[in-house]
Order: sequence, then C-alpha cells, then structure tokens
Amino acid sequence: MTTATRAPRPPSATETAATATTESPSPAAAPSLPSLTGLRWVAALLVFGLHVNNFRYFDGTAGRTVNWAFGAGATGVSFFFVLSGFVLTWSARPGDRAPAFWRRRIARILPVHLVTAAIALLMAYTLAHQTKPTLRQGLANVLLVHSWWRPWWQTLDPVSWSLACEAFFYAAFPLLALLLRRIGGRGAAALAGASVLAVLALAWVDTHHLLGQPIDSLPAARLPEFVLGAAVARLVLLDRWRGPGLEASLALAIIGYFLVPQVTAGYPATTCTVIGFALLIPAAAVADLRGLPSLWRHRRLVRLGELSFAFYMVHLLVLRAGTNVLGVKPRYGVTEGLAVTAVAFTVSLGLSWILYEAVERPARRLLLRGRRRTDTRRPAARQPDA
Repeated sequence: MTTATRAPRPPSATETAATATTESPSPAAAPSLPSLTGLRWVAALLVFGLHVNNFRYFDGTAGRTVNWAFGAGATGVSFFFVLSGFVLTWSARPGDRAPAFWRRRIARILPVHLVTAAIALLMAYTLAHQTKPTLRQGLANVLLVHSWWRPWWQTLDPVSWSLACEAFFYAAFPLLALLLRRIGGRGAAALAGASVLAVLALAWVDTHHLLGQPIDSLPAARLPEFVLGAAVARLVLLDRWRGPGLEASLALAIIGYFLVPQVTAGYPATTCTVIGFALLIPAAAVADLRGLPSLWRHRRLVRLGELSFAFYMVHLLVLRAGTNVLGVKPRYGVTEGLAVTAVAFTVSLGLSWILYEAVERPARRLLLRGRRRTDTRRPAARQPDA
C-alpha cells in the first residue's frame, strides 16, 4: 500500500520519505514520535501531583499552592485518552486483523495491570486504611470491566479505571480504523468537530445529573476523546493538519488546564482541556516530523515517558501504603511536605523502573514472540505507546 505525505524531517528520523496519497501509511513509513513519549510523562506527573494534593501532604499556603498547581491533574487522564487515539491511528498497520491488534494491546497493558492488581490485593489484606474488594469486584477489575459500574470503578488499584476505558477503546478501534481509512481530510475534520461537540454535550448531561451518577469514569463517555485523537492523527497522516505550532498549542493547553476550577468538578473539566490537548499532540508530532525544536523529545524526558505507564499504575499504591506510616491526610508544612513527596516520588519511580524492565518489556516480548517471527519485514522504529 502506498504511503501518506510526510513533512520534511532531519536525517536522524526515518530515512525514507513517503509519497502522496489519501491512503494510510505502511508500517515502514511511520517514523517514531519521541515528543509524544515525553509528553506522556508530563501527563503522568500531573496525575501524581493531583493525588499528592488529595492525600493532603501540605497545609496552609503550601497546600493552597499545590491545589492550584495540581487540582486539575485529573485532566492528565484525558490527555492519555486523546493521545491513545492518536498513537493507535498513527501506528495502525494496513491490512492488520483485529485479533492481531488486540493481542498487541493486551501485551501492552495486561502484565503491569495484573501485577499492580496483585500488589493492591496484598495491601488490602495486610495494611490498614485499605478497602477489601469482594470476589465480583476483583474479577471485574482483572477483566477491566469495573468502570462500567460506578460502585466498582476504583476497585484494587484505583487508577485502573482508566484501563477499563482503554480496553473499550481497543475493542472499538478496528471498526474506527476501518472508518478512518475511508474518509479524507474533510471527513476527519468533521469527525474531530463532532467529537468535541460530544464532549460538550456529555459535560452538560453530567452537570445536570441526567444519568443519576457521575460519568467521568464511564468508558462510553470517554470514547469521544479517543476518537478525537484518532481523527487529528488522520489529518496529520494525510498532511492536512493546519493547527497552531507547538508553542501556541502548549499555551492553549495550559490556559485550559487552569480554567478547570471554573467548571463543575468531574467530567466537565474535560471541556476546558480537550481542545488544547487535541492541538498540542499533533503539533508535537509535526515538530518531530519536520525536525522543529521540541523540548519534549529530550532524551531524559523520553526515557521517563517510557516509564510513565508503570509509574501511573504504581504511584497511587505507594501513596496509599504511605498512610500506614504518615497517617491519613497529615497536612505537613513546606519542608516536611516536600520531603515526604520526594520520598513517595522516588519510590514510585524506582518501582516503575522495576515494573518496566522486569514485567512490561519481557512480558510484551514473550506474548508477541510468535507474532514477530512471522513479521520479520517490519522495521524496529519505536512508536510512542498508547
């Protein structure tokens, strides 16, 4: 299959240029996008800051400052959802079958999920201040369906609710990919606009409590963010993206982030940041493709981005375990608060490195070993993980 037009990029990027067409690119023509990996780390850090704020490590002025900086950190998960749609569309293999795609996604998320669920289960029965799940709750968590039922959405490792959303996105993606391959630039732009309108409509529904429960953890409610990321990726693939540059997109995303306190807590926060994220992600991708300056592809940021999934999955368990030493909501001063935050961050980062090197990478190689033997022609270009 022929490839989509790519903007000029430096010699260090993929060496071959692509030819113009409206078809999706072949795997050989899809260069890596390291800036997206670096941005993943920033989003994970926002979620970490949110949970430090929720655990009330700081009091007084320091507490208010942390709340100002990280009170909107839940939008980091929205960033992950938009990024996931973008990356899966960017790296989609023409002619790929749904079972092969699902196998890769299972290999990507399931090993770390199962290990962190096991750690959470062990903590539930050995540490104080932990909630013990029922058998049904535990099974729903392991199978990644627990976010469909609000009373179960934070079973075991609480952050795994977002994996249940991702599992739903993965189930839907083969059909979405089929649709995207059939539409051109105008269709992709229309799909992106419809996704934004869907987010606004769902925020209105949530604000008026029309469903009788919050929808921020409901996988179906988060699907428009994923579809939005996929639609803008299609525009980049077709060389039809005309959004602002990296600096302007980042500014819009930051403005939206700090507007979050002005709306109802929960799902409506998504309305403040979704457009900024949908501009920032393709802007970062285009910067990589064209060799433009990008802070986000710095080597250390990219390395931290590689650890971001494991960090996201383990950090809240570290904070919850810390309540056995620190107590619940200790409210320290600046020095003590910074010290315990630094310890929690260091432990979380160390555990994320162990999870990445000892679980995530080897398990993925093992689960995909047979597939890779039959796909020896595929180059080893690294793609940002969804």
